[in-house]
Amino acid sequence: MMHINQLFDLKGKTAIVTGGGRGLGEQIASALSEAGANVVVCSRKIDACVEVSERLKENGVRTMALSLDVSNPDDIQRVVDTTMNEFGRIDILFNNSGTSWGTPSFEMPLDKWNMVMNVNATGTFLMCQAVGRIMKEQGGGKIINIASVAGLGGVDERVMDAVGYHASKGAVIALTKDLAVKWAKHNIHVNAIAPGFFPTKMTKGVLAMGQNHILDQIPIGRYGSDSELKGAALFLASPASNFVVGHVLVVDGGTNAM
Repeated sequence: MMHINQLFDLKGKTAIVTGGGRGLGEQIASALSEAGANVVVCSRKIDACVEVSERLKENGVRTMALSLDVSNPDDIQRVVDTTMNEFGRIDILFNNSGTSWGTPSFEMPLDKWNMVMNVNATGTFLMCQAVGRIMKEQGGGKIINIASVAGLGGVDERVMDAVGYHASKGAVIALTKDLAVKWAKHNIHVNAIAPGFFPTKMTKGVLAMGQNHILDQIPIGRYGSDSELKGAALFLASPASNFVVGHVLVVDGGTNAM
């Protein structure tokens, strides 16, 4: 029987966190490093990743900051190869990179729809595929895709009017479940987290426009804090979740329970 401290221990593990330079990605990267994991922080904004990477080193782990556009397969392969060259293995992948475009659904431009789908859905798949190949060869790993409560159903347009984002996050949830079933035999655990509303740079505009309506949809009566995704992230990345496969962990203050 494993001791509770062992169940949440990530010492010696190597993690990649996409979109790790700010917001929820920074929370996730912090949680993993505090539990002992070496962390590769990557996003399109390399300066933000460098800042986070330097802070993580205070936890006594090795870190690296890399630029990454998840819609570019060559970029993905470069990050995977660089991580393998530096650390020799990849134990944990958090697919957190994402984007959105808000506009009434009748007016959604095709190029913006494609942009959101390419980053949120296709980019998540390409990262899963590239890292999944490594995990299959090394005997297992943990992949956690960051979905959203937006992917669990429709929502009042006064709260959020971004049909491409909703569709892309629904795709992430279906992708998670399908890969979980297909890859469990390789000891690759694929799960997802569906956050509710957390104040981040990406959600700032949405929260400002629909604040009163949004808070009405959160039974706990507030937004998520800058540490309230860390526990969920650590659980799904650690041995504590070794019998959890294809699950979508909702962290939303009760919104989805309504």
